[in-house]
Amino acid sequence: MALNIPGVAVMVFFYLLVLGIGIWASFKSKREAKKGHGDTTEMALLGNRGINLVVGIFTMTATWVGGGFIVGTAEAVYNPSMGLIWAVMPIAATMCFVIGGLFFAEPMRNNKYVTMMDPFQIKYGKVPTAALCLASLISEIMWVTGTLIGLGVTMSVILNLSYTVSIWISAAVAITYTLMGGLYSVAYTDIIQLILIFISLWLCVPFAMMGPAVVDIAETAYNSTFQSPWVGTLGADRAWRWIDNFLLLGLGNLGLQNFHQRTLSASSSSTAKITCFAAAFIVPTLGIPPILLGAVAASTNWNLTSYGSPSPYERGEAGLILPIVLQHLTPTYISIIGIGAVAAAVMSSTDSALLSAASIFTANIYRNILRPQASEREIQWVIRISVVVVGLAGTSLTFMDNSVLMIWMLRSDLTYTLMLPQLVCVLFFSVSNAYGAVLGCVVGMLLRVLCGEPLIGLPPILKFPGCTLVNGVYIQHSPIRTICMLSAMAAILLFSYLASLLFNRGLIPERWDVFNVKAQYSKQSQADAVSETKDEKLKEPNENNDACEPMLESTC
Repeated sequence: MALNIPGVAVMVFFYLLVLGIGIWASFKSKREAKKGHGDTTEMALLGNRGINLVVGIFTMTATWVGGGFIVGTAEAVYNPSMGLIWAVMPIAATMCFVIGGLFFAEPMRNNKYVTMMDPFQIKYGKVPTAALCLASLISEIMWVTGTLIGLGVTMSVILNLSYTVSIWISAAVAITYTLMGGLYSVAYTDIIQLILIFISLWLCVPFAMMGPAVVDIAETAYNSTFQSPWVGTLGADRAWRWIDNFLLLGLGNLGLQNFHQRTLSASSSSTAKITCFAAAFIVPTLGIPPILLGAVAASTNWNLTSYGSPSPYERGEAGLILPIVLQHLTPTYISIIGIGAVAAAVMSSTDSALLSAASIFTANIYRNILRPQASEREIQWVIRISVVVVGLAGTSLTFMDNSVLMIWMLRSDLTYTLMLPQLVCVLFFSVSNAYGAVLGCVVGMLLRVLCGEPLIGLPPILKFPGCTLVNGVYIQHSPIRTICMLSAMAAILLFSYLASLLFNRGLIPERWDVFNVKAQYSKQSQADAVSETKDEKLKEPNENNDACEPMLESTC
């Protein structure tokens, strides 16, 4: 099959358009910096906390609707062993945004953190924070990998362009404009990318559904026509796994710097909250087209198409189902438009992950641990180098596996079982300390490894009730990820309490307190005492006023 020249031309135009917007945004960033509005680091990483509501909604939504979201959702719906009921990413995103807006956006934005790791740095110190930063960096790199795989498989199928070339070119464009303008470039390119995603995907749907080889998706929803019904089934033996996946993909994203960077860059805490709630509504609507395209694939007699028999699932190409549908069930010009949507989605998520990882390394590792005396100019260079290194690392991992769904699940697994309980404890439980954080991390990771993971061929040592052997592979039917997450959270709180108790009562010599828990407890006690004094002073005038007013009595 020859190279698709018109398709390549359209992609070149799209990349130049995105690059141009990114360069324009970089000039805007420099103009704002020259006006003296904040330091250059916050300008690069958070847009000087000046992202307004409209731009914030666009960039929050575009960050989530990436190549992994689009290609992975279509793959889940088409896969006969899964179906629509297992394609939980759009609804899980809604839960993530609602909970994030209700509980996380305001405290994070009001404290003016630069990254989600700042509260750890303040409360736990350098060493525990450095370890958690590494886990967060790995999750961001995996985000880059998952989004780029979605684009690589699409371009290789539709344009007949090399998988390797497609990925490296796309990564180079995203790295370039992220380097130049930081969050401003990321945010403003997200606007055009999200518009293109919405229009392009919806243009592809009717052409795919009206193909001569496609049966009405309403008929195949509950009937086994060419494969199992695309709605899917949820038996009692798989119910806990479904709940586990839903919580994993929903709550797990709250442990990502990607999410918190959007709320921290908002112009106010109220803007941050509204941004979350708006994205909670918009993201599921953008999940409808890939769901329909997955349903079309499940309703297609592939023997009547240019793809032929056997079906993509039987050939082991379920992960390529979106580009296969666009290539073989729609006209050429429509498939090119469809690849534009995937490219836009990939770029909008890749640039966000690049900047998020660079933010954590620069702010929490380099400036606070390695080089506290670093100048602003030096920090700017570190941000740029970090973006390049993360981009190269994430791009290199794309050649390990071409399943977007697998990479997405593994990344979410890391943030859900490790980062989420740590973030919840450091923000909402005053008893938490560095000892609890370290031991909770060990407990969570050890338990997760013992539970096994079939996606990477890791056999389970700890088998929960319902664990069965299927085709030579042990499958856990219990919600093992949620069990690991809750166990990690319980361990953090338990060991934090024990460490505080032992050091504050002198049961362990203070010289062994390497994380200064006793000093932390003393500062907290003083702060609580000051807070109580202020509250009492505020209550006194109110009590005097109340004494002068008649009290209302209620009678039966």
